[in-house]
Amino acid sequence: MVSMKKALIHDWYITSAGAEKCIKSFTSIWNDFDTFTLFDFFEENDRKEVLKNKRTKTSFLQNLPFAKKYYRNFLPLYPLAIEQFDLSKYELVLSSSHAVAKGVITNHNQLHICYMHTPMRYAWDLYHQYLEDNNLKKGLKGILAQYILHKIRIWDVSNVNRVDYFIANSNYVAKRIKKIYNRESIVIYPPVDINKFQLCEKKEEFYLTVSRLVSYKKIDLIVEAFKNTNKKLVVIGDGPELKKIKSLSSNNIEILGYQENDILIDMMQRAKAFMYVALEDFGILPVEAQVCGTPVICLGKGGTKETVINDVTGIHFENQTTEDILEAINKFEDNQEKFIPSKIREHSLQFSKERFENEIEEFVNEKYKSFKEEIIL
Repeated sequence: MVSMKKALIHDWYITSAGAEKCIKSFTSIWNDFDTFTLFDFFEENDRKEVLKNKRTKTSFLQNLPFAKKYYRNFLPLYPLAIEQFDLSKYELVLSSSHAVAKGVITNHNQLHICYMHTPMRYAWDLYHQYLEDNNLKKGLKGILAQYILHKIRIWDVSNVNRVDYFIANSNYVAKRIKKIYNRESIVIYPPVDINKFQLCEKKEEFYLTVSRLVSYKKIDLIVEAFKNTNKKLVVIGDGPELKKIKSLSSNNIEILGYQENDILIDMMQRAKAFMYVALEDFGILPVEAQVCGTPVICLGKGGTKETVINDVTGIHFENQTTEDILEAINKFEDNQEKFIPSKIREHSLQFSKERFENEIEEFVNEKYKSFKEEIIL
């Protein structure tokens, strides 16, 4: 791509998770982005790996009291904050959006491409669950929260034409973009660093689940299901539901909390199967498990429906219930010989980081070339 001024805008840098893996690839493809975000509380190791040690331009929200701990509480100010960034000098704006990044203001002389991880979950798909989980269904506080999210939805739809092209991280998200914004998108699956994981053909007698322990991940359902078996389950992850998950566990369930990557990878390689119940936009962890040759027992909806082949690289179940989970476990136990680690890994290689970076670079270059030709005309 010819030299141009490029801006990369991401909702926030708090921890390095799935969305930040995409950022890591963006900054590997192009090393000359100026970077913008609402909040930047990255640890230095994350900054080095994801942003190549670059400092970001943050919003006024960064300096509000207790912003690092309570950044989500400033949701009503997100639209105002994202619109304060003056990106008018940049020819290319690449937004990485799971909240409000796509709403940055651009003009007709700029190419704005949005890589969308999801439309804002708590304003759309998880709206009612969010209210339920936070006791916001009634009362004055509830009315205020519902009003704020109502206004957020109006703003979210109103700014959709600031984006020239949408890239969705799965077909599932592409359908939601069409439903909510009435916009078409292409699908480029997120990057998985397949070189971090080794194929392990000798599996051990335990099941594994790894997740942030938050309500929509439904780890409690996995734990409840395994309480009704004599099979060993290992749970890795931390979050607000940790205490609840521990209270539900039994002797055959081991709750390890947060673990470093080397331990997580080792457990993922050795596990008999990987359990995943969340309705995900994409879901990188189930793909990483498959890279290890580990079959995945998962919900047959959302991103995992696209990444896990039923009866080949894992088992799909229909509903987020303990009954469906138990039925899937029993089906897996009766058919273990069908799941061949080398074939499971082979399937997963299509989600590699190299494939992602090639597809992103090709798409952006193509659209930029067309954009420049239109300006000349």
